[in-house]
Amino acid sequence: SPPIWRRIQVKDSTLDKLHEHIQTAMGWTNGHLHRFQIGEQRYVDPMLMEEDFEEFGYKDSTTTLLSEIVPKGGKRFRFAYEYDFGDSWEHEVVFEGCPKVEVGRQYPLCLEGERACPPEDVGGVGGYADFLEAIRDKNHEEREAMFEWVSGWFDPEEFDPVTATKSMKKGLTDWSKEEAI
Repeated sequence: SPPIWRRIQVKDSTLDKLHEHIQTAMGWTNGHLHRFQIGEQRYVDPMLMEEDFEEFGYKDSTTTLLSEIVPKGGKRFRFAYEYDFGDSWEHEVVFEGCPKVEVGRQYPLCLEGERACPPEDVGGVGGYADFLEAIRDKNHEEREAMFEWVSGWFDPEEFDPVTATKSMKKGLTDWSKEEAI
């Protein structure tokens, strides 16, 4: 608290593509597992959750389209998205409807939002509170180390939807095409 949020517009896509849009709009790098929960059903990437996929009755987020899960007629609809099962960043995703596609507009878009995304691996809500305390207190013993960890700068109030839109359009790095070191 206060909440960190984004309002985005995307074309119909898979849940996994929505994951990518959320990641880039927030400012994360897709370094951890994720899942969606719609009602009692959980959706995951079967390649990432291979060992547990059948055992837990997951459905495939790489083939499930948004248009298959949102209510017909554009009624508001809520579902859950969790990123990083260790830090457990839980998001409430609210489908607000299907506005008409604007001619000449390139999607996806980040329309608005508030506050910077917590750094990766900060330790969840509690770890983020500790991180903020450390960077705000000029006498905190971990202040310098925390700023070094985030490359020297972090403003928890900073957010720019134009920058988020650029990140969304660029997309995530495809780690499967990266060379192993």
